[in-house]
Amino acid sequence: MEASSYTPSEHLSLPDQPGVYRYFNSDNELIYVGKAKSLKKRVSSYFNKNSGVNLKTRRMVKEIVKIEITIVNSEFDALLLENNLIKKTQPKYNILLRDDKTYPYLLLTKENFPRIFQTRKMIPKRGTYFGPFASVKAMNNVLDLIRELFTIRTCKLDLSPYKIAEGKYKVCLEYHIGNCQGPCVGLQREKDYLNDIEQAKHILKGNLGLAKAHFKSEMQKHAENLEFEKAQKTKEKLDLLEKYQAKSLIASPSIVNLDVCTIVTDEKSAYVNYLRVKNGAMNVSKNVELKKKLDESEEELLVTALIRLQDQFQSDATEVLSNIELEEPIEGLNLVKPKIGDKKKLIELSLKNALFYKKEKALLKGLNEDKKDRVIKQLQQDLSLPEIPDHIECFDNSNIQGTSPVASMVCFLNGKPAVKEYRHYHIKTVIGANDFASMKEIVTRRYKRLVEEDKPLPKLVVIDGGKGQLSSAVEALQELGVYGKMPIIGIAKRLEEIYFPGDSYPIHIDKKSESLRLLQRIRDEAHRFAITFHRKVRSKNAFGTQLTAIPGIGENTAEKLLSHFKSVKKISEASKEEVEAVIGTSRAKSLFEWVEKNKGA
Repeated sequence: MEASSYTPSEHLSLPDQPGVYRYFNSDNELIYVGKAKSLKKRVSSYFNKNSGVNLKTRRMVKEIVKIEITIVNSEFDALLLENNLIKKTQPKYNILLRDDKTYPYLLLTKENFPRIFQTRKMIPKRGTYFGPFASVKAMNNVLDLIRELFTIRTCKLDLSPYKIAEGKYKVCLEYHIGNCQGPCVGLQREKDYLNDIEQAKHILKGNLGLAKAHFKSEMQKHAENLEFEKAQKTKEKLDLLEKYQAKSLIASPSIVNLDVCTIVTDEKSAYVNYLRVKNGAMNVSKNVELKKKLDESEEELLVTALIRLQDQFQSDATEVLSNIELEEPIEGLNLVKPKIGDKKKLIELSLKNALFYKKEKALLKGLNEDKKDRVIKQLQQDLSLPEIPDHIECFDNSNIQGTSPVASMVCFLNGKPAVKEYRHYHIKTVIGANDFASMKEIVTRRYKRLVEEDKPLPKLVVIDGGKGQLSSAVEALQELGVYGKMPIIGIAKRLEEIYFPGDSYPIHIDKKSESLRLLQRIRDEAHRFAITFHRKVRSKNAFGTQLTAIPGIGENTAEKLLSHFKSVKKISEASKEEVEAVIGTSRAKSLFEWVEKNKGA
């Protein structure tokens, strides 16, 4: 399927067919992927509607400079393609089902006398994977059942025929306790072993009925042959299988293969529960939260979650039960809202899980907000501050033996980093390694600007350092006339001592205190931010020094080259025409003569 490209003004010329559309911004960045029954009608709706469209959608539409489409055969195909594209590219305006978990699978290896074991890595050539399992417990229950029913080896030996024939293997403890029949020494035929594997595969696929029929047949054969001990052992396996099925049965066995997907929403999120049911047994239960991006409808959120969860858990169900109905049915997606019977009970069970998940998330959110408020209130109390420090700024310097001196300021709002407010500083007025003078310079520059722009001052200023750095920062605030308008402290690294201006002795906050941990986190973040910037500047200066050593290349030319190519290596790899376009013919000639001369040096 090839993609066709359009501009926003050409939306009326789009085909009236099902497909997927992709929006790009001026940086050629993919910002949204959508599916449509009619590409022309759906895409046009973004550009023709002036009212009833939320702010986020209007903002997205303003960014669109290019539209790409892919035509497919049906709306359901569009759904699948949309899911794959979103999963691969994660555009900023799409609903994202974020899940960092790596789910476990059971792997049936592709080898002589195959093994079955759990893994979280999928390497298709290794064998057949069953899963993923939503919980380790559910997976272990299946694996334990298989190991109780069949004697499947757990060793990693190479059991190819010639290896067994060499006679170098010996039976292990698993053989002596009856968990293995000794295929490594030729005591079990591969044909018999593979028969057990075939029955294990039925169980792994959820087809317990076929495994039960196999054991019933085996039991009857043993009874007819008067092999009563073998018949009893087979009966015990059959009882074990029926007991396992009874435990996992949550509906009528007549419910063969379907999915259940229910949804509840609030203003900002949707909470979805997904169940996968096979032969009346529930083998997957998963809750997910979706953050609303463009004020999406319940139907859109449900379908988005359903397609991605079916893909994630490799469902082949043709029927899906839900607590809502689609206003416009999607061909290929059989979504049903049952009114009575066992299917209605499944909906109630799933909805109960979704509602509990929503309540759990709300409670967790409340606890997090309480903790955040508690920590900054505790900090106010520990430092005897006049106001709750919901706006904290912290400063740090960075230099190595006076080279490339820089500084950083980080900002925390309501106890959380406000990354957009972070600032880097090149030290301009100080020569050499003078941390006190550097601190005074950056504090002056920061708050002079805030005063001139009439922006609010922080509720607490933190200086990374002891009394010397703190005194320098206080001098800066006094000269600006803002000293006393915001509390300021210094925090010394070695003993985590807190210094106040004018106090000879520091205070110590309890080492286990949440408020001290917050101060440490802010201080460490300022240090990290300064160090990162210093490395970048030092690296750039080193590149610049290397370039300015070339005859005919001065600081301005070196700056142009580095701004365009980013590194000396990329400059040396560039073509002559590319370099000439940046710095002209004569300088480019000098540069390439130097590069040629220093090759291999």
